[in-house]
Amino acid sequence: MSFTDRLVLWLHIGFAIFTIGPVTVAIISTPRYIRARNLTVVGYLYRTTRIYTLVSLGVLIFGVVLAQLDKDFSKPWLSVSLTLFVVAIVLLVLVMRDQHRAIAALELAAAAEAPAAGSVPAAAEVVPVSAEEHATDEEAAQDAEPAPPNLPGSPAVPAAQVATVERGRIATMGGVVALIYLVILVLMVAYN
Repeated sequence: MSFTDRLVLWLHIGFAIFTIGPVTVAIISTPRYIRARNLTVVGYLYRTTRIYTLVSLGVLIFGVVLAQLDKDFSKPWLSVSLTLFVVAIVLLVLVMRDQHRAIAALELAAAAEAPAAGSVPAAAEVVPVSAEEHATDEEAAQDAEPAPPNLPGSPAVPAAQVATVERGRIATMGGVVALIYLVILVLMVAYN
């Protein structure tokens, strides 16, 4: 193996170590902070995901250069690895979209809660609710059929609910991306 081959291999490994780990941690951490409604941390995680996704393209670039130098493009494990990496990049773009939507939903929820927090009713205006009335209200809420989201004539979906949906998608796609990276690692170690 020549010096150029070794240099490209070390760059490939270095980019993999220092980009794939942080982007995976950022994605997997995001749902926890969406649930906690910590807008600041979710914003930082979104920025981290965006930066490390762009930098992780170096893994792909140096991997392709290394395969070209070693003339390994005919090996099936390399084609599978390249395909999986491109799928992971597409999923990362979808995760970034969902992170951005969650940030917007959390900002909307925070804006909606801010005026409500300032208008606290006076003690004289608070009407006690009996246990029977509370149970009846809960039964009515359970029996009510929710309106489909964002249809014409239906009430707007609360921002907190939108953030919950984004949180689930981010968690799912983050797990799939981590699994893809693990499969690529196994392929590289087993067949190289």
